[in-house]
Amino acid sequence: MKKTIVVFGSSTGTCENIAGTIGTKLGAEVINVTDMDADTIANNDNLILGTSTWGAGELQDDWYDGVNLLKGQDLSGKTVALFGCGDCESYGDTFCGAMAELYHAAVAAGAHVVGQVSTDGYTFDDSEAVIDGQFVGLALDDVNEDDKTESRIDAWIAQITPEL
Repeated sequence: MKKTIVVFGSSTGTCENIAGTIGTKLGAEVINVTDMDADTIANNDNLILGTSTWGAGELQDDWYDGVNLLKGQDLSGKTVALFGCGDCESYGDTFCGAMAELYHAAVAAGAHVVGQVSTDGYTFDDSEAVIDGQFVGLALDDVNEDDKTESRIDAWIAQITPEL
């Protein structure tokens, strides 16, 4: 596997914990998005980016500067995989929607995005993060569906590892 970093934005610690799990399973460094800079991006071939979703589908607050940084970089030749945390019961109409902002920023900067996940087995009403019938990355609800988190992470890692 090429040099990989996991970058997260987390307000309550859930996304941070999931980032740590993913980082451990991949043997990758894990950092908060507030610590990401242009050198972080330049020095890694693979970026695993994770955010929680707030309000009506908004990014986690720390990601706003991070998205602007991503948009200003040339990500051609980089592989990006996304994961998001959401609440399918209370916010089923915007479930994990913040992943869409990371996806659009990465694509606009020229990244090769991997790790799309089928919506099968998920309970939600709508999500900006669903494109062509699939989530743009790994969608997780560690509050209402915590019994599915580990198996979803494992399946996703098995899916993306050959591309990293």
